[in-house]
This record gives sequence, structure tokens and C-alpha cells, in this order.
Amino acid sequence: MPKNKGKGGKNRKRGKNEADDEKRELVFKEDGQDYAQVLRMLGNGRCEVMCIDGTKRLCHIRGKMHKKVWIAAGDIVLVGLRDFQNDKADVIFKYMPDEARLLKAYGELPETTRLNEGIAGGVDDEDEGAGDDYIDFEDENIDKI
Repeated sequence: MPKNKGKGGKNRKRGKNEADDEKRELVFKEDGQDYAQVLRMLGNGRCEVMCIDGTKRLCHIRGKMHKKVWIAAGDIVLVGLRDFQNDKADVIFKYMPDEARLLKAYGELPETTRLNEGIAGGVDDEDEGAGDDYIDFEDENIDKI
């Protein structure tokens, strides 16, 4: 039987997420960067986001975050804008829910942005009448069936 000469398996590659519990400094956007909310994940390290400026962009998750920081629909992220492609960007940083609430409180995010929801849609309010999901039937046509 051969001897194991490696340093470990896939659990070693995953690492330990002990650093998530401690507070980290809030990162604000700089020039060439923008805040965005993830609309949907596309796979292959890509996602579709709605930036705060109202532009829908295709984003690539940077290699440092790939398979280490999990991004889901509705998350607030910091994207780096590209000079040569306006419809594409790169995900630089993912904000935790409490950090996203702080950004909204500081006025960095607009008030229309909905936080902590599985589906994004707070940036482009398409579903204004979403509370009216019932159908009203008339009782007089039931006897004729």
C-alpha cells in the first residue's frame, strides 16, 4: 500500500471560517467602484447584478473570493467597474447583512434598496402591486357548470 505523502484532502483546502465572527472595518466605494445587489447567480463564477446607478451588469467573481465567500441572490456587493466594458464588472467584496444595513444608514445605498431578501428587486421596482395576488370569482356562474 502506498504511503500518503500529501498534506491533506479537500477539507484542508476549504480552510476554517473562524474569521467570520469578528467585526471587520466597513469598506466604502472608491472611484471606479460601485455598490450592487445580486439579481441571480449564473454559474461558472459569474452573476448578474443591478448597480446602484441603475445599470444591470454581468459580474465575474474574483479568484480570491471564488469558492471561499458564498454569494447568493439579494446580497449587497462592491463591484469594480471596467473602463473598456460598461456592461461588465468584477465582484470585489461581499457585505455581510449588518454591514449592508450600516451602508444604508450612512446613505451610501438608496432607501429603495431591499436588504436580506432572497430575490432582488428593490432597485428596479417592477412589482408595485405584489400584495394583490388573489383572484375574485363571481358566485352566480357556479350553478351553470
